[in-house]
Amino acid sequence: MARDIAATTINAFFYLLYILIVVRVVLSWFQITRRNVLIDLVYALTEPILVPVRALLRKSPLGGSGSMIDLSPLVLILIIMLVRNILLGFTV
Repeated sequence: MARDIAATTINAFFYLLYILIVVRVVLSWFQITRRNVLIDLVYALTEPILVPVRALLRKSPLGGSGSMIDLSPLVLILIIMLVRNILLGFTV
């Protein structure tokens, strides 16, 4: 029972994080002012975890300083999926 609750909570957390990152990517396609509270919240929740990924990508051949596409959300989603699967034992 407690294991099911923990698995559900972990699943919900990573799903919410995934949704926030996808929303952030979609928002980046449009010129929207960040004066909206919800948009500001999405940026405030995702920026702290995207910054370290961007820093790692800058050092790699994939995302050097000349890259025109920000691959950090894609890499972060892959990391999130990996961590989720490790925590849940690749079963859920």
